[in-house]
Amino acid sequence: MSLLVIGTVAFDAIETPFGKTDKIVGGAATFISLAASHFVNKTNVVSVVGGDFPQDAMDMLKAHRVDLEGLEIKPDEKTFFWAGKYHNDMNTRDTLETQLNVLETFNPKVPANYQDCDFLMLGNLAPSIQKQVINNLHHRPKLIVMDTMNFWMDIAMRELKSTISMVDVLSINDEEARQLSGEYSLVKAAKKIIAMGPKYLVIKKGEHGALLFDKDNVFFAPALPLEEVFDPTGAGDTFAGGFIGYLAETKDISFENMKRAIIYGSALASFCVEKFGTERMQNLTNEEVEKRVKEFITLVQFDISIVEA
Repeated sequence: MSLLVIGTVAFDAIETPFGKTDKIVGGAATFISLAASHFVNKTNVVSVVGGDFPQDAMDMLKAHRVDLEGLEIKPDEKTFFWAGKYHNDMNTRDTLETQLNVLETFNPKVPANYQDCDFLMLGNLAPSIQKQVINNLHHRPKLIVMDTMNFWMDIAMRELKSTISMVDVLSINDEEARQLSGEYSLVKAAKKIIAMGPKYLVIKKGEHGALLFDKDNVFFAPALPLEEVFDPTGAGDTFAGGFIGYLAETKDISFENMKRAIIYGSALASFCVEKFGTERMQNLTNEEVEKRVKEFITLVQFDISIVEA
């Protein structure tokens, strides 16, 4: 089944306690697509870059079965750029620079042969753009997954809630869940957010795992303990790509299968943080992914006998 990804293809410059990079390839759609490539034969991407975006980066994406017909190139403009510095705990970061460039006037155009998508992944963008994409599709996909961030909650909450009401799965982190709902308890937050319209809610907790909610059920997946985390940039998008990629491959959008998708998404995200940018994801094999998924299973699997009082 076809997968359509809307999001940024961009440049990042990253500094962590382990080192720093110059301008490297990043962006939500990039990480999502690289993760999804482990499950689907083709990922269709709608995004925009400037004339400064390198051909070898596009070739790399194509080598991972990413279709770039929907990638608009504006030759006289520059690609979206973000620079950030992570603190020692690797969970908090400072934005050093943001250059919207081509993203400032991004008007996503979905090619005709992308219109039949069964799975739609809306990467972090302005909620008005995400809504525009949904409205411009000829028919509703089988599953729409949406990512967003607290920036849009600060400046466009009404538009954001309107877009949230149109999707099936919302994926946000714990801080964003609390801000969106006004509740500190994530269980209470989930109830309020699901009442906004989505059938499912994924709350990412970084090194502390991820939660999956529907109106009746909750599932928790731990994060795999890692000796070193070099760069968390793109981990959330990689998680989302693994999540929707697995669902698209299995064609099963039940809560039970979403639990499996959470594990695959978490496994892929655990690889992403091992190197700067997309370096680790570019060379990741399916065998490595399956081995790590087995590590997750071992992490949570146990036998216990209930002692009756």
